[in-house]
Amino acid sequence: MSTPDTETRDLLILGGGLVGMALALAAAKHGLSSHVIDRADPAELTAEGFDDRATAISTASWHLFRNIGIADGLEPFACDIASIAVTDQNKPGRLDFTPEAHEGTLGRMFPNRRLRLALFEAAAEEPLIHWASKATIVERQRSEFGVAALLADGRKLKGRLMVAAEGRQSPTREEAGFTIAHWDYKHRAIIAGLTHSKPHNNVAWEIFYPAGPFALLPMNDDADGTHRSSLVWTVSESDAAGVTKLSERAFMAEVQKRMGDCLGEVTSVGSRSSFPLGFHHTAKITDTRLALIGDAAHGIHPIAGQGLNLGLRDVGALAEVLAEGARIGLDPGDAEVLKRYENWRGLDSFMVSLATDGLTRLFGVPGKTASMVRRLGMSAVQRTPMLKSFFMDEARGVSGDLPELLKA
Repeated sequence: MSTPDTETRDLLILGGGLVGMALALAAAKHGLSSHVIDRADPAELTAEGFDDRATAISTASWHLFRNIGIADGLEPFACDIASIAVTDQNKPGRLDFTPEAHEGTLGRMFPNRRLRLALFEAAAEEPLIHWASKATIVERQRSEFGVAALLADGRKLKGRLMVAAEGRQSPTREEAGFTIAHWDYKHRAIIAGLTHSKPHNNVAWEIFYPAGPFALLPMNDDADGTHRSSLVWTVSESDAAGVTKLSERAFMAEVQKRMGDCLGEVTSVGSRSSFPLGFHHTAKITDTRLALIGDAAHGIHPIAGQGLNLGLRDVGALAEVLAEGARIGLDPGDAEVLKRYENWRGLDSFMVSLATDGLTRLFGVPGKTASMVRRLGMSAVQRTPMLKSFFMDEARGVSGDLPELLKA
């Protein structure tokens, strides 16, 4: 009798983070089985205080969550983004993106811990998902007949399609020899939770400085009514060590200086974490019985908050092409199935990556003249409803050829 360990499943998903687990659940909705292999301990990933980061989930990604059955459990933890305010160093010429009432929000903010819990709990109850956690892969095997991963404990998990969902440093991608374009922005993002005296009114602030963007993202108030936001502050690599070592009081003073009065007075700051910022994009996203999703395929600047949402578009597209292939009797690793995924996602993810990179560079040009040109451009967009609608559709993730799972 076969056990989950010995069974050959449709998908062998390497990486059980937010994107990998979302794919396993999306595939399961279409009747496709998977092995999910991850080296992390889920108990550590969901522990209180492990990760202060929060993520903006676009409208399209929220539709995916609803369609894979995790939205209801997440709803109580959502903080709507009703509007986005964009400024160049808090100077006049602010740009506001606020959808019409019937269009809904621009997205929702969630603590990463809550996203993980929702996905992990749903996966644990799904019989089509076999989850091997705290597992180390010692060998990856791909042939025209199937794929397998040999684990350090001696287990060999087999599948029909290998999916690399291991993030930016994907060993599967490296081992397969994918050509990759990448550069280092020589910046770090500093992440921290803030409490502040004024309510945020569900407005996300993106304040651009030559050293990089300074973003304030709305979070739900604490039970006692304390107002909270999540800070993502981009600093140059050379300044990062100094900024992270600042005393709490000095750090709060620097934050206050950059954010002005938009949230009133900063009253406390949570633990700080930082990570390097870089760009990478693979020339292709498939190979023999192999597909890349999420950051394994494309890593972008967090300037527009689209990193995870881009990965969830990969999830929806791959699940759809696999399901359509299965309906006409095609194997998940069939070259035609993978070619359709490649064609669908390759261009879209490249264009988003290019746009965020261009935005990063545009707002990074120092000097008064550059600032004036940017503010002129922003005020032109502010006066052009069609352009504003275009940018809002991009932010909500509802433009382009969307997979069915990302539609309402």
